[in-house]
Amino acid sequence: MADQERQSVFARLVMVLVAALVVCNLARGQDVKTDYMPGTDFSKYHTYKWVTISGGQHPNQIVDEQIKQAVDAQLAKKDLTKTTEDTADLLVGYQVAVDQEKQWNTYGTGGGWGWGGGMATATSSTINVGTLVLDMYDPSNKKLVWTGRATKTIEASKNPEKNTERLDKAMEKLLKDFPPKQK
Repeated sequence: MADQERQSVFARLVMVLVAALVVCNLARGQDVKTDYMPGTDFSKYHTYKWVTISGGQHPNQIVDEQIKQAVDAQLAKKDLTKTTEDTADLLVGYQVAVDQEKQWNTYGTGGGWGWGGGMATATSSTINVGTLVLDMYDPSNKKLVWTGRATKTIEASKNPEKNTERLDKAMEKLLKDFPPKQK
């Protein structure tokens, strides 16, 4: 095989590998986890009120409003009504955390697998991964009855529509099985 053919085959293999990695990363997306207090009768909850979780981290006012609107839209689909009254059946609060993790960026040029010269470079960068934790409390017994966590939800982007879309999808996924079906 000529050197040009080898390089062409190698270049196609690299493109296929990169495409596969991109698809896998996109499919991974947001990770959600939920938990609830066993034995809770969720059918008794009809109204909810937003509360602030003391000590929790909260974003700026714009993101705060976007989070609440995304949750409000999902809870409305579950026939829950938002209220400002102290007689609400549920108290709903959230907090956010922005963690950092290392991201490795690698690329290579030329040969490979013993086909002559070549060069590979690897660099690392720090990326922020936003996590939102949504909690629901029963005010009558002052206990947590449901909690959910969505990762890769709060991420800065230059495109506000993209941020809102990501948040809406995360809250839809997070509240998909709310109220929980109990056995």
